[in-house]
Amino acid sequence: TEGAAVGAAATFVAALLKRELTWAKIQHCFLATAESSAMIFMIFLGADLMNAALALTQVPAQLATLVGGWGLPPLMVVSAILLLYVVLGAVMDELSMILLTIPIFFPLVMGLDFGLPKESVAIWFGIMVLMTVGFGLLAPPVGLNVYVVNGMARDVPIAESYRGVLPFLASDVIRTLLLLFFPAISLWLVQYVG
Repeated sequence: TEGAAVGAAATFVAALLKRELTWAKIQHCFLATAESSAMIFMIFLGADLMNAALALTQVPAQLATLVGGWGLPPLMVVSAILLLYVVLGAVMDELSMILLTIPIFFPLVMGLDFGLPKESVAIWFGIMVLMTVGFGLLAPPVGLNVYVVNGMARDVPIAESYRGVLPFLASDVIRTLLLLFFPAISLWLVQYVG
């Protein structure tokens, strides 16, 4: 993103000013960047292949028909999807989770009747997914983001890091429940812009 580019440029300038930059360090930075970029592109490639397979097999349409036949309330279906995102957040990163699951769940949710225009349902569901994915990356027992932060503060025990995250998790649960049961909260700004 643009923020990452500004951060990288500022770090480069700071390293130049401190005169700590060597050709070996520059080479190491380029190799690490290439590895990260290759990993991200492999995720994109895998997600693209999976999306093509889903389109050929019609799995999203069949899943929507199957779940629609169960007669479950739409909010129950969305709640189950959001709980799945919390579980997946324990073992997957955000990008992989979204790229691999949205092609399956989005058509399913769009086929449900929430009494809202389809565009509003799409925006509401997207906001809910992004919030829940972030929640899943903080939630115990794994919470990948908690491990990342704990890795930077090595003298802090992991249990203390999880205790520090609990108020944020509680506020995330409240916020998610509010948006789940009152979609208009997430849609009021869109109504003024649109």
